[in-house]
Amino acid sequence: MKASEIRSKYLKFFESRGHAVIPAAPIIPPDDPTTLFTSSGMQQMVPYLKGEPHSMGKRIVDSQPSFRSEDIEEVGDNRHTCMFEMLGNWSLGDYFKKEQLPWVWEFLTKELGLSPDKLYVTLFEGNDFVEKDLEAYKIWQSLGVKDDHIFYYPGKKNWWSRAGTPDQMPVGEIGGPTSEVFFEFTDVVHDSKYGDKCHPNCDCGRFMEIGNSVFMAYVKTEKGLEPLPAQNVDFGGGLERLVAAVNNDPDVFKIDMFSSLIAAIEKSSGKKYEGVYMSPMRVVADHLRAAAFMIAQGTEPSNKLQGYILRRLLRRAAVRVRLLGADAKLIFKECIPAIVKEYSDAGFIDASSLDHVQAVVIAELDKFGKALDKGLKEIERTDINKIDAQFAFNLYQSLGFPYEITRDLLAEKNITLDQAEFDKIFAIHKEGSRTASAGMFKGGLADQGEITTKYHTATHLLHQALYDVLGSEISQAGSNITSERLRFDYTYSGKPTAEQIKEIGSIINTKIKADLPVVKTIEDKKMALESGVKAFFADKYPDKVSVYRIGDYSRELCGGPHVERTGVIGAIEIYKDESLGSGKRRIYARLK
Repeated sequence: MKASEIRSKYLKFFESRGHAVIPAAPIIPPDDPTTLFTSSGMQQMVPYLKGEPHSMGKRIVDSQPSFRSEDIEEVGDNRHTCMFEMLGNWSLGDYFKKEQLPWVWEFLTKELGLSPDKLYVTLFEGNDFVEKDLEAYKIWQSLGVKDDHIFYYPGKKNWWSRAGTPDQMPVGEIGGPTSEVFFEFTDVVHDSKYGDKCHPNCDCGRFMEIGNSVFMAYVKTEKGLEPLPAQNVDFGGGLERLVAAVNNDPDVFKIDMFSSLIAAIEKSSGKKYEGVYMSPMRVVADHLRAAAFMIAQGTEPSNKLQGYILRRLLRRAAVRVRLLGADAKLIFKECIPAIVKEYSDAGFIDASSLDHVQAVVIAELDKFGKALDKGLKEIERTDINKIDAQFAFNLYQSLGFPYEITRDLLAEKNITLDQAEFDKIFAIHKEGSRTASAGMFKGGLADQGEITTKYHTATHLLHQALYDVLGSEISQAGSNITSERLRFDYTYSGKPTAEQIKEIGSIINTKIKADLPVVKTIEDKKMALESGVKAFFADKYPDKVSVYRIGDYSRELCGGPHVERTGVIGAIEIYKDESLGSGKRRIYARLK
């Protein structure tokens, strides 16, 4: 069964049960300054799980392309991918366990035809905060799941919140117990190094998680965990893993979404997808798929934030192509059309982006070639006694020069790098990056922090002011908000004069001083757009949308947090405006 068939079956299954199908969010959240990427289908749903009414109702379903940068180093085995597609359904205070679990079981066993004998479920065993989940246990039993196919685990495995287990949740965080479904690949022999007995959460590869129902029923308060005003359901099922389960093959890189890419890599490299060549081929296929998707949605390689991750993906893929003894440009040129077709057919990207994706990838490969040249020169002019694991890491950090190449080149000089030492240095760096990422995401979708909320509303004022001063040619091309500043990308063929930038800033501050009300309404998207409401990624919004009006001055589609009146923002100053090339510019502003 193809991935597209399973995606279609899933959406239709829940649509027939009263769920509204909503569009996927962009891979880079347009309304969330707290995180680099959309890392799950849940991310855009947090405000509604907390109680805010959703414009499409209380039953929602979607398929969400997601990316997790922390998984990049894990790619290479038969199941890890840094980009994946998450099938999700939600109940926002409507149904709960007794409806959700039978639907999941019906979809897996009837719609997908998975054998009940190969499905196992896990439940929350309870702790000092929340009791054991006997309710879900009885429901699974009533569906015919045998006791030896039901396993209880502690909060580390079967509790969900963005912060972790109940004791780790900060005040205001929501969470709840989970019930996961695992598929058993009976042909995989248990490896005793992972324990005497195999079980669903064993790491030997015999079991693969294919779905997780989160029963979002609690919020952390000063007094501890308390019930939410309404109980919610949040389900997530990895599409790639579901296809692997239907195919009864634990290697996700053999599903149709990857098979054409692997075939192209085999053809171009002259190597077979077997033995030592499997891992590098998986990395190339996964990384190139994610990179092409990001570029098609407007991201470009750089040395910061999302652009840095994109650059890292392309360069890691290029290194693996080198290990295969092949030409990266040839392999990438063969693979990218298949990637663009896959996701344009699914409605996630525009088919016309193919040429742009190809051009960006080739340009980045050329830049990488120059970085390799610089790295080689650095190696040549460095004292041989100073070439160690730290040197290799510095080369990687400053030039993007891959450790694998440094290791191989120095081996030719009879120099052996300390792999353990390099891994230690890299782990410290990685933990720092992970901590920073966690800091970005700690507020969740639509961060409610006072400063970032001010910046979010100010961005709407900036958008309209640019339009007023520079004309109707202006349109939004991206944005990013931190607690220090706002950044706004826009299309414009010329260069604003100093006087125009000053005028734009003056308009914004005038509207702030006017203390205009900021009002949210739920409207029909088509009618809102026809009436002149501005929108970035308009096609990614559902048929019913949130429209924010700032007095009579600004009207814009948005899902982010806003102040109630502009007066609370305070004065704003524009401190930088720069060209991004290709008719795009970037402007920065901050609170005075």
